[in-house]
Amino acid sequence: MRILLYRGDGNTGPWADDFQRQLPGVQCVAWTEGAKLAPCDYAVVWAPPKAMLRELAEVKAVFLMGAGADAILKHATALPAHVPIVRLGDAGMGVQMGEYVAHAVLRYFRRFDQYEDQAAVGEWRPLEPHDRASFTVGVMGAGVLGRRVLDCLRPFGFPLQAWSRTEKHIDGVRCHAGEAGLDDFLRSTRVLVCMLPLTDETSNILNRANMGKLPQGAYLINVARGAHVSEPDLLAYIKSGHIAGATLDVFRNEPLPLQHPFWQEPRITITPHIAALTLREESVRQIAGKIGQLERGEAIADVIDRELGY
Repeated sequence: MRILLYRGDGNTGPWADDFQRQLPGVQCVAWTEGAKLAPCDYAVVWAPPKAMLRELAEVKAVFLMGAGADAILKHATALPAHVPIVRLGDAGMGVQMGEYVAHAVLRYFRRFDQYEDQAAVGEWRPLEPHDRASFTVGVMGAGVLGRRVLDCLRPFGFPLQAWSRTEKHIDGVRCHAGEAGLDDFLRSTRVLVCMLPLTDETSNILNRANMGKLPQGAYLINVARGAHVSEPDLLAYIKSGHIAGATLDVFRNEPLPLQHPFWQEPRITITPHIAALTLREESVRQIAGKIGQLERGEAIADVIDRELGY
């Protein structure tokens, strides 16, 4: 069996070593543009170039080194429609995402962001606590990772709600769906957590109109993709006080340029796309298991629907 590997940073060696441990006898080769390669059975990639996708007509499946499919789907027409694209399903990312979001929610709820500002100037002043009963946390995107985040938030007793493209039923969570359910979801959300896949429909979904529907003093946490958020509109709402602040892990341009105004806004907390890092060994173990299923003629989970974009 031959597996074709590609990463934008070129660091495919550790992935090849792990695959050879999981699938004894497998041959892993790194893709380079213009090189003549023998046919491969599978491809394992992250953000592959269009030129690579044109060469994958004969592979049985293309596996992604992450959960998001937007980087490959923007070149999807170059990849023959019969080749399935398979994303990672959790692979250790869920617990990381839960930790990140829970920390950001609690930091705002317990007013630790304000206490940090006070400490910086030597001010000792207890603040009025937020009311837990009205501190509704709303998660946009109720897939595997979204549900893990909701599970992590349950012990803290916040009212929880979720919004998704199609109707979901999650115990203890008020669920909204589709365009018809978006307004009610936004108007009743105190802390908005964006975990949506990036598609044509969700790009720029957090724009001036939709963020304006959030209640006064709402807070935003974005761990999905930077293109979900209209950055100028978010900045304007934070400066006006309509949105109290934001914790942002993803941005339209990464690394975030040094001149970007977010760096100068103290009510925005910035992290460098680390909310859920790919854990290589767990990811390889999952992909190797799915390859085994395909080789046995079995169906596998996490196949991307190209029309939906996830």
